[in-house]
Amino acid sequence: MSDVARLAGVSHQTVSRVINGSQHVRDETRERVLLAMRQLDYRPNSVARALVTGRSRTLGVVSFDTVLHGPASTLFGIERAAHEAGYFITIASLRALDRASVLDAVERLRLQGVDGILVIAPQESAARALMQVPAGLPLVAVEAGPADAVPLASVDQFAGAAAATRHLLELGHATVWHVAGPADWLEAQQRIAGWRATLQEAGVTPPEPLVGDWSATSGYQLGHRLAERADVTAIFVANDQMALGVLRALHEAGRAIPGDVSVVGFDDIPEAPFFMPPLTTVRQDFDEMGRRGLLLLLDTMESAQWPPPNRVVEPELVVRASTGAPR
Repeated sequence: MSDVARLAGVSHQTVSRVINGSQHVRDETRERVLLAMRQLDYRPNSVARALVTGRSRTLGVVSFDTVLHGPASTLFGIERAAHEAGYFITIASLRALDRASVLDAVERLRLQGVDGILVIAPQESAARALMQVPAGLPLVAVEAGPADAVPLASVDQFAGAAAATRHLLELGHATVWHVAGPADWLEAQQRIAGWRATLQEAGVTPPEPLVGDWSATSGYQLGHRLAERADVTAIFVANDQMALGVLRALHEAGRAIPGDVSVVGFDDIPEAPFFMPPLTTVRQDFDEMGRRGLLLLLDTMESAQWPPPNRVVEPELVVRASTGAPR
């Protein structure tokens, strides 16, 4: 920094102000300092700055090894928001979201000196683990988490499922069948709750949900079971990948979509408009959820208010050609 100051003909303090983005530097002086930094190939030492400020400008993310569209897209949203806020991201990716693995990942990130941690942990076991994280560590759950235990940024899964179910009922279907996600996923539980409550409000007894594993293969297998029933005219599927399998099974069984059966998915993956037919689905704004999770963590780090208010992203029903009135 002293070399930069000497070359630019300014004080050490002026160089510091330029590096920290202070507005109290004349434009001409700022350009001289930046030119000197480029000529000397000078970069601020993040370790030294952390020692002075007590902040590493690094945040940790606990995620898991997955190709599922939702968690992967949420992680991308967090990374982009962190970059815009001037933070680096360190990721601890887990093979399993059991209690021991989650707590170990949190501890590893703490040892690296991160300023705070975001956890993408949608399963019950991981959510319970967050309740045992040491006090005083800024931590936010993203997508799903333990109720009222840690700050949470999430999409309103209940409202999204209710909107999907209501759409099918308003088209005139007598009931709506449900292909659910895995039983230990909090989002799957919330979607079941929204579907069931909407049917009950309409005076309809909910049929027993069929449980898949988020994959198109499980949707295909369960779709064949539903295709065998003549009384099935409307299906709400808990994610778009399983909906893809359901559509294939219905096609193979000779059931017209939406003439014989209407299908609604959840997520609005990029391929959803290109399904045959294009899929009606509930859109989750994963990028916005990641951004709100990042901002919530920054609030948690800076604010004296505890707990800070959760950040909820509203879902959107996107109506396409896979739904229609029953014959």
